This record gives sequence, C-alpha cells and structure tokens, in this order.
Amino acid sequence: MRAAASGGTTRTACLWVPDWPVVAALVVAGLGPETPAAVTGGPGGRIVAVSAPARSAGVRRGMRRREAQARCPDLQLWAADDARDAREFEPVAVAAEAVVPGLEIARPGLLLLPSDGAARYHGSEHELARELTEQVAVRTGHECQVGVADGFLAAVLAARDDAVVPPGASAGYLAPRPAAVLVHARPADRALTELVDLWRRLGIRTLADLAALPDAAVAARFGDLGVWAQRLARGQDVRPPARRRLVEDLAVTEELDPPAHRVDVATFAARRLAERLHEDLARHGLACGRLRITARAVDPVTGEARTLERLWRTDDTLGGLSAARITDRVRWQLEGWLTESSLGRGEAPAPIAGLTLSAEEVAPAGALQPRLWGPGAGEDLRARRAVERVQALLGGDSVLTVRLQGGRDPRDRVQLVPYGEQVPPERAPDRPWPGALPPPAPSVVLPEPVPAHVLDAAGRPVVVDVRLAVSGPPARVVVPDGVAGADGGTGLDAAVVDWAGPWPVAERWWTARSRRRVFLQATVEQPGGPVGLTLGLLLSASGGAWVLEAVYD
Repeated sequence: MRAAASGGTTRTACLWVPDWPVVAALVVAGLGPETPAAVTGGPGGRIVAVSAPARSAGVRRGMRRREAQARCPDLQLWAADDARDAREFEPVAVAAEAVVPGLEIARPGLLLLPSDGAARYHGSEHELARELTEQVAVRTGHECQVGVADGFLAAVLAARDDAVVPPGASAGYLAPRPAAVLVHARPADRALTELVDLWRRLGIRTLADLAALPDAAVAARFGDLGVWAQRLARGQDVRPPARRRLVEDLAVTEELDPPAHRVDVATFAARRLAERLHEDLARHGLACGRLRITARAVDPVTGEARTLERLWRTDDTLGGLSAARITDRVRWQLEGWLTESSLGRGEAPAPIAGLTLSAEEVAPAGALQPRLWGPGAGEDLRARRAVERVQALLGGDSVLTVRLQGGRDPRDRVQLVPYGEQVPPERAPDRPWPGALPPPAPSVVLPEPVPAHVLDAAGRPVVVDVRLAVSGPPARVVVPDGVAGADGGTGLDAAVVDWAGPWPVAERWWTARSRRRVFLQATVEQPGGPVGLTLGLLLSASGGAWVLEAVYD
C-alpha cells in the first residue's frame, strides 16, 4: 500500500462497515440488525452512533439520550466501548485478509488495504471491491462498503460512497466537498471539529478552498493539524512516501511462560513491551506510522504453534504514540484473539506464548510532528536540562510555563505555572464560558490593558448604553502618545476600516466584586504601513472608559 505513486499518493482500498460501534454492540447482545439501537459517549452521554432502524425513526448523532428515546421508545442503548469495538472487528479483518494480505486497521470499522497487486489478481479494482464485500458478508454476516482511490481521505470517502475513483482523479473528487468531511478521517476529534468550524467562519468552506491556501500560511496559522488536513484535502497521503526500513532495535519480544489464557495476563506483558518500544523510539528520536502486533499462539490440544499478526495505523498529528496508547491497541487486539465470540467458528481460543511489537514506517519524529525543538537531534533534552538548571539557581517559581485554562477574554485564559509542576487550573477549560471571545485568538495579548479612545466620525467618544446601542459608528481608535500601543511603541491613531460588536460580559454580577464590560473588535489601517494593510484590535469598555486588550495579526 505504501509503494510510491505519482504526486506522493498511493492506490488504497478502504473497507468500511457503517455504524460499527452499534453493530459490535448488537453482536455482543445477540440482537439482529433490525433492532433500533444507538451508542452513547462523550460529554453529556450524547448519541455517537446510530443503527439504520433507529435513524429511520428520527434518532441522530449528537442527540441527548432523553430526546432519542422520545423519538424511538424501543431504542436500545449501550455505552461506547473501544475494546468491544476492536474485539468484535477481528473477524471482519480476518475475512478481508483472506482476499488481500497485509491490511492495516485505521480504527475498528475501517480497514485500509493495498489495492494495486490485488486488483491485478482479481481483474480490476471493481472486482476487488466486490470480492471483499462478499467475503465479509459470507464469513461474518456484516454488510460493508469498499472504496478505492489515491490517498487516505479519498479512499475513506469513496468507501462511504461505495465507489472506485480513477487513478489521478482523487483531487477533483475531493475538491467540491465541504471541509467538514475531514472529520471522517478522524471522528470524535474535538480539535479538528473546532478547526473546521473556524474555517467555515473564515470562508474556507470546501476542500478546494483549503487545498489552494499557501503551505507556509497554513503551517503558521493552523499548525500541524492544519498541515495534515491540507494534505488530505489535496488527495495526498498523510505521511511522506519515503520510508526507512525496520531495524532490529525497534522490535521488542517477550515469551510468556506459562502461556496466557486470559486477556489481563497477556496485557500485563504487553504493557512492559509497550514501555520498552516507546523508550526505544524516544531514544532514537523516531516516530512510527504503524504498529505491528505479532503473537505466537499454542494449540492447547496438539501443541502446534501458529502466528497471529495484525497491523495498526498509529499516525497522530496531535501527539506521539505513548506507551499507554500502544498498550491500548495491543489489549484490544488480544481481546480479539483470546475471546471465543470473536473467532466465530466455535473454536476455543489458543493461549498466547509469545508477543512481539514492531514499529514500522519509522522516521525522524520531527518529520512527522514538527516542533519548536527537534527531538531527533536531542535539543528537547538539552533545553529541558537548561531550564531545570536555571530553576535550581533562581528558585522553583522563577521559571514559568504557559497553560490554557477557562475564561472569557484572552488574558483570563492564560495561566502561568512553575515549570515542571502539576498545578490544577484555576478555571476548568472544558466548561462552557458564555460570552467568551470567539476564535481565532488574538496574536498579541498586552501584558496590561492600555487606555484608548474610540471616536465617531465627528470626533466624539463612542458610548455604549445599557441596551448595547452605540452612540455612533466607530471611526478612529487613538492610543495616547507615551502609552505602549499595539506595536509596543508610542501609541496609535488610525482610521477604522470595519468593526464588530459590542457584546456584553458580566462576571460575578451577584457579588460585590462584579465586573461588567463590553467588547468591540475593530479593523484599523496599519499606521505607517502600505496602503490597504490593516490591523485587528480587541477593545473593551467599562464605566465608559475604553482600553486596548489585544491585537490580531
């Protein structure tokens, strides 16, 4: 699947079982697909997956339990369970592997397979898709859809459409689709959902809009997640096509004596292996794109040994593959191998006598996850030691780090904590904050708000009354000379190009320490800059006095 192709893309077949969390829950409960069912999870226990009968009754993802049950009184509900999803998906993977060897699991319910050689063997990519769906239906009884395309996202969407995208046509296939389809590549990723919503407000509504943005601008403004999303929007693979070969140091093995019959016993050994593999990757400054899990199972009757093997996709732009996450994947796979219900043929599970974890498609960690300090060259460790040395000389509270916390304005959302200390946030970041400043966040937050004057076209101060009506449209913003202004220099006097607001924020209004403010966003002409260059300002007023809070780039 990873053979290089033109444009850095590969022909990938994607096998998708719709509504897999619900399908897995129904299998475990012994119920048929005609049962209206849903799976709940996440904040508030909302619906995260729905069966087709429940969907026809009006149940939708994102609904609250009570609303879903009101629409469908016979609805069966189960809590989300990653281990259950992975365990019950193993028979599907076995059925697909009978057609195409060497598959990888992107997540339970979604398989990626190499299509080039298999398509030639079966005659065409359409025949390959037909053979996969038939094998899964015959061996497991589950209905699936198969799509073939260039690149990861195009293959996933093609599977949802049950289509084969011709070679070289993936970019055109993706271009007219809304940017929101990116969530199919990484469901339940809150950061990606928020980023897609931000793009919608900025006018980036389709994948073509995202693909057309300059690479440097996307990397600077939206970080690693934006770069990852743009690669997918262009129909490219999420990792570079160049690979390094697996080296012996990045495969760890442990023999289990006596062999493990239970998942918890095998997982205990897997945890040690995961920690060793993670340490090896960190020591070499590497990250891996795939994790290969190999187990040696011994037949309890004949004593014959057989090899069980599965490949998991592990790439993540938001953080490395930690030892805990490696352990989770191994535990899910062990449950698939050691649970009788997952075998589907009435066979007794064979105990595990040996485990091997291999990091595949390894590359320098900085190539997959760009960071301020490149871990591959050891700068991370040297920088950490330097900071700890300064802290030892000046005291623990002398070196502070910035952490995001809850709040309504940019200054409130910043918490300074001593380096290396686990200090609980003063305000929980995951709670709702009505009236909070919407993204994107300002690029510069002034250490302290500075006095400012907001004037209308006649030069009179702009006043906001109790009904949030302004006395006149803002025409100029003035920061007096001698006061540090937007550029940290000597004030500001600029014409307003556009403005938004005001909106009120009343905090602790029931106490004597209440704080009432109104916020205003204004775009002004850049002082001393070229014609047409603008600057964004965040202003607030309290008691009739305006202050400059922050600046947008």
